[in-house]
Amino acid sequence: MLTVRRRIRGALAGLAVVAMTAATPLHAEENVTVFAAASLKNALDTVNAAWKADAGNRATTSYAASSALAKQIEQGAPADIFISADLDWMNYLSDKKLTKADSELNLLGNRIVLVAPADTAKDVTIAPNFDLAGALGDGRLAMGDVKAVPAGKYGKAALESLGVWASVEGKVAQAENVRAALKLVATGEAPLGIVYATDAVAEPGVKVVGTFPESSHPAIVYPIGIVAESKNADAASAYVTYLQGRKAKEMFEAQGFTVLAPTVSN
Repeated sequence: MLTVRRRIRGALAGLAVVAMTAATPLHAEENVTVFAAASLKNALDTVNAAWKADAGNRATTSYAASSALAKQIEQGAPADIFISADLDWMNYLSDKKLTKADSELNLLGNRIVLVAPADTAKDVTIAPNFDLAGALGDGRLAMGDVKAVPAGKYGKAALESLGVWASVEGKVAQAENVRAALKLVATGEAPLGIVYATDAVAEPGVKVVGTFPESSHPAIVYPIGIVAESKNADAASAYVTYLQGRKAKEMFEAQGFTVLAPTVSN
């Protein structure tokens, strides 16, 4: 009888081990927290879904103005990755040793355009001293904050270069990020706005009425880097590599971005 009981206990123990093994995944899901410029939302949401499907890992992304995100990271926000819409805010963190310098690379490029509500849009010829003030009439020009938000800084630089900033400075409606500026135009609250070309692709409520010459403003570059205090450095590195892969490249280009980073196999 004792032997039978021992055999039953042994069998039950074996079943427990099998059950525990079956319940434990061979590869635990790795999650990363990404702080990304607001203009990346549509493209990055698509890429994140693909990463989840391909690698089984999840990226939780917070979108806002690059300036706001950089300040949050400086104050200790628990981010693994930072993607800025300009080099200035990446350099801001890098200079403070808040990113891993060897992880930084220039990922994407973009253009800035002039948009109008889709139902009232009329083409505008963007050239030196063009009559932007006349095109605005009594309305306002929607832009990101010209002192902090990259799209606003690029837009102001372009208008200054073209000699029209002084004529519209008093008519600018500055938004907390470029998507907020886009919304002002899409809802008809502003007759014109300066946003990224990729924002215009993402919003059917607006139409591009003019494109700013690339020579009129600093090159638009989206750098990416791993935050120095990341608790998920390996997963963050894998995510950055995925963003350089062919599938991600096609997704970014479908949204109107230029891919600057060399394509890698993954």
